[in-house]
Amino acid sequence: MEETVKRVLITGSHGFLGRYVAKIYGQAGFYVVGLGHGTWSISEAKAWGINEWHHADVDMDALQSYAADVSTIVHCAGSGSVGFSLSNPMKDFERTVWTTHYVLEYIRTFSQQTRLLYPSSAAVYGNQETLPLTVDMTPNPISPYGVHKNMVEELCAMYAKQYGVRVAVLRLFSVYGNGLRKQLLWDACSKLSQGIHTFWGTGEETRDWVHVSDVAKAFLMAGEKASPLCPVVNVGTGKAVKIKEVLDTLFDAYGAQERPVFGGEVNAGNPNHYVADVAAMTAWGWHPSVDLMQGIREYVRWYREYGDCRVRA
Repeated sequence: MEETVKRVLITGSHGFLGRYVAKIYGQAGFYVVGLGHGTWSISEAKAWGINEWHHADVDMDALQSYAADVSTIVHCAGSGSVGFSLSNPMKDFERTVWTTHYVLEYIRTFSQQTRLLYPSSAAVYGNQETLPLTVDMTPNPISPYGVHKNMVEELCAMYAKQYGVRVAVLRLFSVYGNGLRKQLLWDACSKLSQGIHTFWGTGEETRDWVHVSDVAKAFLMAGEKASPLCPVVNVGTGKAVKIKEVLDTLFDAYGAQERPVFGGEVNAGNPNHYVADVAAMTAWGWHPSVDLMQGIREYVRWYREYGDCRVRA
């Protein structure tokens, strides 16, 4: 008897995180349905593991049309920027909270066997007094982005407890990799291409950097962990790395003779220090495999080849 191929719906699969998640699910043998905004050819979609692509808003109509018989929904659509949320708080709310509520309500109403995997963010922690950041800490977000991510986590927990929806929440730390066209690495390469080498902050700020390919593997693993208990896990490396160290490596890879100069300004909405407690993910058997400094060098090579054209790699 022929084995039924599992179907997965990945919202936002035209975006940075979504396409990597789509690719790893495709490699694992899933039939991948993509939903969200963006235009690409059939061959481009196939290259990222997507069997069907639907350009549409994430709402109840689209979910009823395209989410039939999926075992898992990975909801990568939504806002992905603290800066965007500061200047567009209402739009950030719509993209983050409203769309996730649609997904949860769709599962509750029409597809109770479907699991939901949600990419939350370390932004829910905000400023904490101690490090590393553990999932049992009280959220203290300091940006609309973090507030909205926390609201979604509460919705997920409520639907799991009240209605038995099977959910897993992954709090992502500083995700990077080829194809990312925002945040520090992109900004630094863009500045260097213009001969600029000044940056906000002091360079002593720390982040927990995790490669997008490792994050995608975490989402594949989380599919078996989603439950009405709504587990929440950190996805990072457990290593705090200074911004200055990251930029020094990037400058070297770029071939820049200058060194980064820091102006000391405070970047609103971003805490100074982040590092994840990764005990839960380690217990799941997940371990990051991409070395940060090598990942930065690969990013610079990608930027030089693709930075001024559409993302293809």
